[in-house]
Amino acid sequence: MERVCSPAYSVTVRLRIPKRPGMFAHVASAIGDVGGDIGTVNIVDETREYVVRDVAVSARDVGHQREIVSALQAVDEVEVLGAEDLTFACHEGGKMEIAGRYPLRDSDDLSRLYTPGVARVCRAVHEDPLLGYRFTMRCNTVAVVTDGSAILGLGDLGPLAALPVMEGKALLFKQFGGVDAVPVCLDAREPDRIVEIVKAIAPTFGGINLEDISAPRCFEIEERLQAELDIPVFHDDQHGTAIVVLAALTNALKIVDKNIASVKVVFGGVGAAGVACTRLLQAAGVQNVIGCDRAGAIYKGRTENMNPVKRQYAEYTNPDGLRGTLSDAIAGADVFIGVSGPGTLAVADVQRMAARPVVFAMSNPDPEIKPEDAQPHVAVMATGRSDYPNQINNVLAFPGVFRGALDCRATRITENMKIVAAVAIAASVGGDELRPDYIIPSAFDARVAPAVARAVAHATDDADVNREPAGPVRDVDDLMGTE
Repeated sequence: MERVCSPAYSVTVRLRIPKRPGMFAHVASAIGDVGGDIGTVNIVDETREYVVRDVAVSARDVGHQREIVSALQAVDEVEVLGAEDLTFACHEGGKMEIAGRYPLRDSDDLSRLYTPGVARVCRAVHEDPLLGYRFTMRCNTVAVVTDGSAILGLGDLGPLAALPVMEGKALLFKQFGGVDAVPVCLDAREPDRIVEIVKAIAPTFGGINLEDISAPRCFEIEERLQAELDIPVFHDDQHGTAIVVLAALTNALKIVDKNIASVKVVFGGVGAAGVACTRLLQAAGVQNVIGCDRAGAIYKGRTENMNPVKRQYAEYTNPDGLRGTLSDAIAGADVFIGVSGPGTLAVADVQRMAARPVVFAMSNPDPEIKPEDAQPHVAVMATGRSDYPNQINNVLAFPGVFRGALDCRATRITENMKIVAAVAIAASVGGDELRPDYIIPSAFDARVAPAVARAVAHATDDADVNREPAGPVRDVDDLMGTE
């Protein structure tokens, strides 16, 4: 797929331009001739003879950035003073910092915030651990844990290279959910070791967000941590994706006037996201799901390219035992959900689907089929990209899910919590707004995270999920430490 210009490849070029009418037009023309997309233009310095401008230009990739700079260097009388990749610039020094919530101004503050006053709070929390949610950062803090083995679209680059992604995730938690998130990149690969480390650090956090851990290890790690910790453990690559897919499908089926219980859904890809999406769609009412991998449809008894997760998947999907390739499985399907890689779905496959088909091609950066190729043959098209309509973006889910879980001191995140989160996201698109190119709200829709948080916090479907917040102190003597 030919890539369009993206802010991810923005470059700012500082130019000294003679101060004469029409000179900037030459600059703009040079950028346009090589396919650059001009963004902001700022004046840095100005004299009677020249003006220095910073010109931001979006490019397709690094090679295109260089082409843009070269084109500007070739403009007569215009001097290129420097160029800066804006993506790297906004990561300079890291994207996070630690800040205190209370000022430390004098010795009185020191006595209360640290020694000797803090000893009283320590003793109170020791006697009633629920007070930890009231008097420590745990009430609003999540660990974003990875081993760097499956970094989004990049694969196994290790824990250090994963840190920029985890910092970005932490920014999203704060921006959209008001949740403080701490990146924790582990130099460990064995599930036993990862489980051990996460359990050891858990007292600091009110929740654990697992991220970019390769399948099938991610399933074991999450299941064990869920069983052994009393705080929510949530693998966003699985469940965040599943929640947003269910939300998008809920509204897409309204567009095509089909019932969730009667549609045939085919998955391209049965890794972490594919498995979790399947389970959540089934919990929401989908009855006919067929998952496909490189070897084709997964069915009971298949031996090629199988593992324990896929063998289990075969037990609860593909009720008719269909065999064959993805092209065979997709015949008559109402919905295709792609969580695999580019080019796995052909136009001919889409044409074999049922009337008014729905296609979610979510592979990034290049989807399973070009939206331009699929569009003439589908009723609803969605991708994982921000430069096409209907972006299926996890940021619609995880900030609100954790906000709600933290607010109710949840011990875990249940299937019902995920379903109500999806319902809340879907409901953020009003009936008068709903259309084929708008089935899911924008990632910047400020209504979404609070709506998801409220839904999750009130979805108490098990008596032991939500804990009562620690009550007010009734007697100051209850919190007295040892003198």
